[in-house]
Amino acid sequence: MDSIVAGNKSSSKPESATIILAGATGNLGAHIARHLLQRGAIVRALVRQGSSRHAVTALRQQGASIVEVDFNSIGNLTKACSGGSCVVSALSGLREVIVDTQTRLLNAAVEAGVPRFIPSDYSIDFTKLPYRSNRNLDLRREFSETLDKAPIAATSILNGMFTDLLTGQAPVVLFGLKRVIYWGNADQLLDFTTIEATAAFTAAAALDPSTPRFLRIAGEVVNIRGVKNAASKATGKEFHLFRVGGLGVLESMIKFTRTLFPKNNEVFPPWQGMQYLHNMLSGLPKLEPLNNNRYPDIPWKSVHEVLAARASS
Repeated sequence: MDSIVAGNKSSSKPESATIILAGATGNLGAHIARHLLQRGAIVRALVRQGSSRHAVTALRQQGASIVEVDFNSIGNLTKACSGGSCVVSALSGLREVIVDTQTRLLNAAVEAGVPRFIPSDYSIDFTKLPYRSNRNLDLRREFSETLDKAPIAATSILNGMFTDLLTGQAPVVLFGLKRVIYWGNADQLLDFTTIEATAAFTAAAALDPSTPRFLRIAGEVVNIRGVKNAASKATGKEFHLFRVGGLGVLESMIKFTRTLFPKNNEVFPPWQGMQYLHNMLSGLPKLEPLNNNRYPDIPWKSVHEVLAARASS
């Protein structure tokens, strides 16, 4: 089987509400803001002083209100969260952001009486992974444990890998060589969701007071053979599989790359992407069951559609 798309029952959408959005000047955050506004939400975007003028202007033009905050001040954040129905985090970074800043934001949300919190997870199912198998996901799990102890309803959105990465950062589809490279088992099913669909789903979830602790989505569930077929169809040229080795080989490559190019202060150094790919190919963080059908109005893009858009550009 090459691909599967699944889902759960739909849920009703409440009336307009005030959503507190942190990280709105980033790529995912900007998409979430737009989808929230399209759904009629009042969006209060929390931004740092000195944030990109272009990004802030774009948010204002779409209808979001901008609040400059000191993310190191719980008091300042509490005031900014006042009256919100849900805090959505799309923050990106390492420990000082994912653990420290989000914890202050969480404490502020609780202090302000905000009933719900959506953390910046947007990933494979890190709850199924052993510690130290992925640095960035370890940070999300650490914050998740703090979030679970807080007196607030929490919902994490898990979307697998952003499909968009297949056209650039993820070293899987080699367009020039017409190869799809992999390690391990070519039949292992993998979860892919575009940034656009992830943002649309997150916006819908932010306006839905009945969400569970975890919501799992995948624009397409496909194995490596399916990725190869999608690349061939998208480009009109025959792609071939190239198996580098087993997962043990990839693990050795990760250790070597991390030793040679540590770049521990970067959010996404090369070895971090390799860790993510290793996790996915292991099958451990496979998302199930999927909740795609919870909001039936959301369109899902396949791997083929994303690769075809890249091929035609």
